[in-house]
Amino acid sequence: MAGKIIINTTPEQTRVALLENSTQLSELYIERKKDLSLVGNVYKGKVVKILPGMQSAFVDIGLEKAAFLHAADVVSGFDYSIFGEDIEDTVPLHLPIEDLLREGEEVFVQVSKDSIGSKGARITSYITLPGRYLVFMPGVDHIGISRKIVDEGERTRLKNLITELKPKNVGFIIRTASEGCTEEELKKDVDYLMLLWENIRKKKEKVNPPQLLYSDLNLALRSVRDLLSHEIDEVLIDSKEEHKKLTDFVNTYFPKLISKIKLYEGTEPIFDAYGIELEIPKALGKRVWLKSGGYIVIDQTEALTSIDVNTGKFVGKASLEDTIFKTNIEAVKEIAYQIRLRNLGGIIIIDFIDMEKEENRQKLFSVFQEAMSKDRAKCTILEVSELGLIQMTRKRVRESLEQVLCEPCHYCDGKGFVKSPTTVCYEIFMELRRIALKKKNCKIMVTTHPYVADLIFEDEREGLESLEKENGFKIILKADNTFHQEFYEVATL
Repeated sequence: MAGKIIINTTPEQTRVALLENSTQLSELYIERKKDLSLVGNVYKGKVVKILPGMQSAFVDIGLEKAAFLHAADVVSGFDYSIFGEDIEDTVPLHLPIEDLLREGEEVFVQVSKDSIGSKGARITSYITLPGRYLVFMPGVDHIGISRKIVDEGERTRLKNLITELKPKNVGFIIRTASEGCTEEELKKDVDYLMLLWENIRKKKEKVNPPQLLYSDLNLALRSVRDLLSHEIDEVLIDSKEEHKKLTDFVNTYFPKLISKIKLYEGTEPIFDAYGIELEIPKALGKRVWLKSGGYIVIDQTEALTSIDVNTGKFVGKASLEDTIFKTNIEAVKEIAYQIRLRNLGGIIIIDFIDMEKEENRQKLFSVFQEAMSKDRAKCTILEVSELGLIQMTRKRVRESLEQVLCEPCHYCDGKGFVKSPTTVCYEIFMELRRIALKKKNCKIMVTTHPYVADLIFEDEREGLESLEKENGFKIILKADNTFHQEFYEVATL
């Protein structure tokens, strides 16, 4: 599948878009200079607290929040899916956290997941360093290989080459990009990673914790390292300075692909020229329409993401079951696309329209699996339940697109709704009745949002006059457009 990588760089941020079929935006990555991702960074840290009940420890690595280290990450290692690889893992050995670490102990760790929301960064004590074709594992004598390399002959060839090239007592993961590589290309990657590891190890011996020992490449270089392949037609970048860095990097590590790196010299902003800027707001919308007239609704919460499928305007031409099945199948492709584009992670629940036929449910599941096979993130998908749900998990390494670009609404405090003017009006009336229990025959100032004030004047005037008459009140109503719709003040004068 032909594709393009479009890179937009400004002093404030770098944005990378992956276009499939050279036109459809399928993945979007954003890295802001003041909020750089820490995934892949290696630190010398210090254990500040052991939590046996959670089988975890908090580690000071020099960040505002202590990083979280689970017992499984001390002994079983790193999740390789952060590099977009699906490999055959070794079987982990689990030991209690109190037998592995003690408070005050110095530890050598790597960030596997950025801080998201109120949670600190997730770390692992199993260091892994990604190259172009390989991922280096200094602590394990093991060779893994991406499952996306399906040809058995090629798998055997690559494993044999790495067995010959690798030093003793270290391991490598053979990445998808290594398919078809020569021995010379693999050796260059091995040599680079071994030198990088030696520099990190030397620095570790000289510094006291907490200390950063290694940080991964910036987003532009990282994207070229991880995404550039023979299936990509070109990489376009709109900065001369970053273009030179990219060409130097590619020329050094994979020169065969240097012709794909190009400087964008158009007068129109690069994301505008390729229609990407228009697609970004759509990727933040809650409702996504399907071509048939059906639609899906995407809701992100702290615990999970729910996706609901609806027939909408689509009425079909045959039976109800056929209409539902066609809507579900169309939704499957759009859902897989939206999951990648929005970088949805964690637990995802998809509520398809109920289908009576078991064969339709099985076909739906197969089509969804195939649609998700393009995803570089690690996914676990369960079959369609009796309630018509597909439950899945997708590895969450970085924040979703919504979390990167948005923040909770200050007006509704992230609820997604506010109390209606009628509700606020009746709350004001209840407050006036509380005052009436203690005090009569007084002047009262009520200050509220204009919407609420208008409602009281127009629709609830009778109720206000009744309160005045019963309690001897003189009520002055004041509208203030600086007030939140839910906020009001009731004061006796």
